[in-house]
Amino acid sequence: MRLIQQLPFLAWWRPTPIQLRQDVFAGLTVGLMLVPQAIAYAGLAGMPLETGLYAAILPLLVVTLLASSPRLGVGPTALSSLMIAAALAPMAVVGSPQWVSLAIWLALLAGLIQIILGAARLDWLLNVVTMPVLSGFTQAAAILIMASQVPALTGLSWDAWMSIHSLPSAWAMLQSVDLRALLFGAVGIAAFIYTRRFGATIPWAALILALAAAISALTGYAASGSAVIGELQVQLHGLQLPAWPGLHVLGQLLVPALVIALMSFVEVATSAKTEHSLAGTQWRPAQDLVAQGVGKVVSGLSGSFSTSASLSRSAVMHYAGAATGWANVFAAGLVFAAAMWLTPLLKHVPLSLLASLVVVSVVGLIKPRAFLKFWEFSRVEAGIALLTMVVTLASAPRIYWGVLAGLLANLAYFMHQRLHPRIIEVGEYPEDGRLRDRFLWQLPPLSEQVLALRLDAGLDFATASALERRVVASWDAFPHMHSICLVASGINNIDATGLETLYLLRAMAKKRNGCLYLSGMKLPLERRLAKAGLLDDKAHVQVCVTELETVQRLRQLPPVQPENQGQVASLA
Repeated sequence: MRLIQQLPFLAWWRPTPIQLRQDVFAGLTVGLMLVPQAIAYAGLAGMPLETGLYAAILPLLVVTLLASSPRLGVGPTALSSLMIAAALAPMAVVGSPQWVSLAIWLALLAGLIQIILGAARLDWLLNVVTMPVLSGFTQAAAILIMASQVPALTGLSWDAWMSIHSLPSAWAMLQSVDLRALLFGAVGIAAFIYTRRFGATIPWAALILALAAAISALTGYAASGSAVIGELQVQLHGLQLPAWPGLHVLGQLLVPALVIALMSFVEVATSAKTEHSLAGTQWRPAQDLVAQGVGKVVSGLSGSFSTSASLSRSAVMHYAGAATGWANVFAAGLVFAAAMWLTPLLKHVPLSLLASLVVVSVVGLIKPRAFLKFWEFSRVEAGIALLTMVVTLASAPRIYWGVLAGLLANLAYFMHQRLHPRIIEVGEYPEDGRLRDRFLWQLPPLSEQVLALRLDAGLDFATASALERRVVASWDAFPHMHSICLVASGINNIDATGLETLYLLRAMAKKRNGCLYLSGMKLPLERRLAKAGLLDDKAHVQVCVTELETVQRLRQLPPVQPENQGQVASLA
């Protein structure tokens, strides 16, 4: 069992004939979908188009063999490709040898980060990427991805579009648009969207690209000056390291690599949770984190760029009935065959059609209603999502600042919540005898001589000072009180600072000849307090097991005259 956990492919290495048929069909379906997407996403990353095929062969095999989620659609993705292009834009010329070398090192760094996190069982750190941050970033990324395809759709570079400064120049620019490219792009967008309604079992993307390639070749599309894929220089080779870029360059790549590692695994987690919930199995995120990291390293050593898990291809894999990881093996085999023998058929495909495929792939990520849902549930989290989106758009091409801004805002919100816990004064609710917010439900106090509070959080360094301030404020305002009751049913943990606060509360009650009552403690908390010696002073610390016992004991308390009652009254 331990070996299977380390090498999960051993559990699916011998499929039944039925499983094998399902896996062949699912693998071929996803493979035909992966070939055009891999080429399109390579262009989005600013890489030579053939490197997209490299990222869809060996990395897919390695991740499938090592991951606890072997049916994920691993390979190039739109979000990872955009983050690569954004990270490298200030550092090199798009598509240059330097660009390719930096993209390889970026994949190696992101992969090593994921391997280290997985090996150290630090996968829980990825929970810092909350839904508002993820939603804001992905929607901004989708907008940027769509904008990046404008040059391919129109045949005009971004520099040409940015040179518009008046209506005459805008009109002249519009007259320079490649109408043939625009037509292919528009028809492609319509075709890709329309064919979605017929399901994913038919490789519509591959069929549309094949039809477009035939039309392009017959009409002399490339000969007229319009851009096509052209000859792909596929050169499958062994794993090799690129030239050493220097520590300074690696330092510049470190933050983008960290963001790519985080956001990539968020993509993986989304698909992996779905896979395991459908299969009724347990997801092991640390194992998948290591597998994805190794996949990125292998992709870099193959001369390609960072990979991730595609939400769309993973969904198609499940829809097509994949039973085991063999489906991905067949998908990688089909991509390998296409890279070796079918690339000449792709040279006539218009680049504007690839751009339309990218646009259709990411348009579903734009969900304005998500902000409304966040707003209805939590206005602060809606603000975090909006902040992440705005900073991502404003900081382009350094879009990782959007993620960092969202993470910092979310951390600040989290700390604010921890430093301001919910502390209520309780009273007995007459209908069921439960202790509830006394002022919300207009309930009488449990006892005129007792301050009864409930802390709905852990008692630690973040919440202890808030509890202390609340008790001191009430203690000073009501000098006739002599005892303190802390309803501890919501306290799951305590640290040294929280323990010191309980000693302080006991001392305050003792000074007025009262007692500290601890109500509804969980057994682990009670044991820790007993071990720390807090409960040894039975005269001034008492434990009430249930809320009913707490109510009965406090209502039976006779008024106790504190030693300094007269002094307080005279001062008043």
